[in-house]
Amino acid sequence: MASALTVLLLGCWLVGQSRVSGERSLPKPSISVSPGGVIPMGGNITIRCWHQHLGMRFQLYKAGDGNYLTHTDPAGSEAEFPITSARREHGGSYTCRYTYRAGPVAFSEPSDPVQIIVADPSLPRPSISLRPTGVTVPGADVTIRCQGQHRYVRFFLHKAGDRNPQRHVDPAGARAEFRIPTVGRQHGGSYSCSYRHPSEPFVSSQPSNTVQLVVAAAPPGRPDFTYANITHLALSAVVLLVLGLILAEAYSSRPRGVP
Repeated sequence: MASALTVLLLGCWLVGQSRVSGERSLPKPSISVSPGGVIPMGGNITIRCWHQHLGMRFQLYKAGDGNYLTHTDPAGSEAEFPITSARREHGGSYTCRYTYRAGPVAFSEPSDPVQIIVADPSLPRPSISLRPTGVTVPGADVTIRCQGQHRYVRFFLHKAGDRNPQRHVDPAGARAEFRIPTVGRQHGGSYSCSYRHPSEPFVSSQPSNTVQLVVAAAPPGRPDFTYANITHLALSAVVLLVLGLILAEAYSSRPRGVP
């Protein structure tokens, strides 16, 4: 009797283990958010999830919420989750996964996360300045300074054309400095900055006004300092390689028995 009970309990445990492992048996879907970057309050956002299977149910999750937010049963292999008139509470980190509409209990791995950042117009805009001003020569050091009205916030530096902030700084005061050493032509462009409170990492101020970083062209016959540094490194590597070959040749051609 005890042996039969043991076998029964072992069988139930194995079934439970197979179901638990089955919950993670499907490959994770892909996810994207459009438009990217910081969304103005009141704007519209669409989160898209897709995979290679048909007839599946998609579920959308937000980090910090215990259960999924919503689900949809698309006809194809792609699902859309629209967010209309974005508010502060829509900011956050989102993932999705899919499961069978009917049949075995099996869930895919969660997708990679995407972030929604909502700009709150009630937060004062920061100011921005550039030093040195005017046209910057290649190889110079440039400092972009952002100034806000709040202390202990995280400042983000944005470059026009890039969706994601290039850098962030956590200053003790209300001002942050972003230093760009050895400026090259790739650094030229239009820059702005914003900030976020640590307590609300997905709510941003509106971006500052823009400053233009203009990098002068290198004089004829003199390459950009960035490319000059690369050239110097390449020449150094060639010299080291040649010295290594000479030493190897000298070692291999010495008389036998000579230490």
